[in-house]
Amino acid sequence: MVLNFFDQFMSPTHLGIPLIVLALSLPWVLFPTPSARWVNNRLLTLQGWFINRFTQQLLLPLNVGGHKWALMFASLMVFLIMLNLLGLLPYTFTPTTQLSLNMGFAVPLWLATVIIGMRNQPTAALGHLLPEGTPVPLIPVLIIIETISLFIRPLALGVRLTANLTAGHLLIQLIATAAFVLTPMMPTVAILTTTVLFLLTLLEVAVAMIQAYVFVLLLSLYLQENV
Repeated sequence: MVLNFFDQFMSPTHLGIPLIVLALSLPWVLFPTPSARWVNNRLLTLQGWFINRFTQQLLLPLNVGGHKWALMFASLMVFLIMLNLLGLLPYTFTPTTQLSLNMGFAVPLWLATVIIGMRNQPTAALGHLLPEGTPVPLIPVLIIIETISLFIRPLALGVRLTANLTAGHLLIQLIATAAFVLTPMMPTVAILTTTVLFLLTLLEVAVAMIQAYVFVLLLSLYLQENV
């Protein structure tokens, strides 16, 4: 029986119970809990250093009003990185390959940035829909285009994360299947294919971290326009 390559992206169930809840809660279980001691161990120190460096880097372009989102952005970044990396392990499921989940992250956060802009500075928020110095005949067309681009932002966030992870997982499975089939027939080619598979896996580890960072970075840029 030959399974469809896309079966790996189906939400797994056991006895009718969806296991995506387990996949979503697992990263939080793996994080080390900070202790009450003055001196932490190496793992806690490394985790704290990484979160502090990421938060500082993320807040550089933001105004003071956007610094309230630091905890949410840092938590989202670490959560997405862990989900993406855990999905690269064998016999695991990657929740971020589901467009519905990614849209569930993107739409509420994007909508929050828009609402904040409309509440705090409505003139500046609406001013993004019409660039300064636009000729009068082009005003209706540009307003329509900018409005469409505004509403496409959450879709682009969700689709970007989904497409990159899905494409990477498909490539890994295709090359792994080719290496498995070529092993008895052409061992030399199979070894070369396995080498390519190893390099692609390293690339996917980088993509898993980069896409999580890009997701949060774009949200911070959307927030910067509205604070």
